[in-house]
Amino acid sequence: MHRVLVLGGGFGGIATAVALRRLLEPADEVVLVERRPTFVMGLRKNWGLVGSGRLADGERALAELGDRGIRVLGGTITAIEPGARAATVDGERLDGDALVVALGAERDPARIPGFAEHAVDLYDRASNAAGAAAIEAFEGGRIVVGIFGVPYPCPPGPFELALLLAERLEARGVSWAMTAFSPQPASLPILGREGCDAFDAKLAGAGITFRPKAQATAVEAGAVVTADTRIPFDLLLGVPPHRAPRVVAESGLTGESGWVPVDARTLETRHDGVYAIGDVTAIPLANGMPLPKAGVFAHAEGEVAAARIADRLAGREPAAIFAGDGMCFLETGRGSATMVRGGFFADPPDVVLGDDTPANLDAKRAFEADRLAAWFGR
Repeated sequence: MHRVLVLGGGFGGIATAVALRRLLEPADEVVLVERRPTFVMGLRKNWGLVGSGRLADGERALAELGDRGIRVLGGTITAIEPGARAATVDGERLDGDALVVALGAERDPARIPGFAEHAVDLYDRASNAAGAAAIEAFEGGRIVVGIFGVPYPCPPGPFELALLLAERLEARGVSWAMTAFSPQPASLPILGREGCDAFDAKLAGAGITFRPKAQATAVEAGAVVTADTRIPFDLLLGVPPHRAPRVVAESGLTGESGWVPVDARTLETRHDGVYAIGDVTAIPLANGMPLPKAGVFAHAEGEVAAARIADRLAGREPAAIFAGDGMCFLETGRGSATMVRGGFFADPPDVVLGDDTPANLDAKRAFEADRLAAWFGR
């Protein structure tokens, strides 16, 4: 009998565990470790903030994966030993024949003084209801949607929120002025200059001012402080800096970038039998940019890692590779969405921005429903 440990019950971890259960022998054990008892796709956070959907409607209990033959272990991972393919969970040491690290990116709001006191944290699931209430209570003035550090998960997410928020406030008849800022030189650099120009035109058309190359250093009451200016606000919605989880960094898995380096095609780390997938990794592209941190990549990477593990444990030569293809839905308001999609491993990356269509919004909703049904059966 073999045991495979999957650390992290997010998009990539669940995809990995489900694929492993399908591919391994019935006697083999798949253990999924996650401190949170439930899973919700990140795409629901913006829906919750603007009132177009509830987080609870897309929430699933991880314990339900037990019906699929996956052992779900709730608890906090306090140590990872990649050389031994082992982890300690609330004092209990578990070892495996293979180990998959899928712990994602950890929010680090303390890196920006004043962020926690003055900003609504867009990526904090626990703050979603409070953020929605702050938006609903907004009676007019200056709104700022800010990106406080890179890389961060779901690069289009804050811009999608700005577009949906503009539509929501317009419908309420509220007077507003909105600014979105990023430390990057462009809104979505992976699109290239032409793609960014097209997307920036969508922001401008919605009345949103975009400020690139704005590296925030602190937040004060009523203003974001950058190296050369202050951005005033009455309501601040922010994406905090992110980092690899501390337990991952302490394990020695991270590299100079602060993230886990892996083989881009196989997701293997430098330790035999240890894989890392999703937002915790750093995969450089041909143009020097990192592969975006997005659930669709974590999903595909998890299935590749699972297939390679299953082959190795069965004595077969692993064949599955990660192709680097992916897409992301981006709602633009008025019942439509666009898609960022392409071959990210091409040289240069072949990534394009699609048209705004109602069909894309339908596809986004179907994407969530299909994944939840495949993983949880409903």
